[in-house]
Amino acid sequence: MSLTITFFLGLIITLIGVIPPGLLNMTTAKISLKEGHSRAIVFSSGVSTTVLAQTYIAVLFARYLSNHPDIIDILQRVAMVIFLLISIYYLFIAKEKTQSSNEINNNSKRNRFFFGMFLSSLNMFAIPFHAYITITLASLNLMDFEKTNIISYVAGAATGTFVMLYIYIFFFDKIKNQKLTSQKNMNLGIGIITGAVALITLINIIKEI
Repeated sequence: MSLTITFFLGLIITLIGVIPPGLLNMTTAKISLKEGHSRAIVFSSGVSTTVLAQTYIAVLFARYLSNHPDIIDILQRVAMVIFLLISIYYLFIAKEKTQSSNEINNNSKRNRFFFGMFLSSLNMFAIPFHAYITITLASLNLMDFEKTNIISYVAGAATGTFVMLYIYIFFFDKIKNQKLTSQKNMNLGIGIITGAVALITLINIIKEI
């Protein structure tokens, strides 16, 4: 499999995953507005560094699972239920919450980098997400688990994260007053995405029966 294709698969998939307004991209935009673009870019670099580690762990886990198809079958069904429950929660249960009015302290660029790493490390969804995605790509013969391909995918995922955060830095001024950034619409976006993943997983399970 071409390393370029693997890189862009990681980039595009992660890019799409980071599009909905969430903790990381909204924090990036807030830092940009209050402290300037340079510190927001440093924060984004910290986030992307953690994404490198998370994605690498996820792909190694996926490689292990690919050699144990019986475990994949079980996890695939568990994943479908989890994604379905998450979708139901965000579409029908989650309520709009009042955003915290706490201000971001004016810290150094170095602190912003480590703050980005820390905040990104709280996103435990990244590891199972990329594990599931890479297993799916491998099943479609769009990726293999050779070392070079793993590095290429991981680099693409980190780049995709940084690119989307970079877009938020410079375009948040244009969308900050739009309905797109409301908690209700964030919940709707997350619910639709997780619901789509659950549906795709269900279709794959049915095909294997």
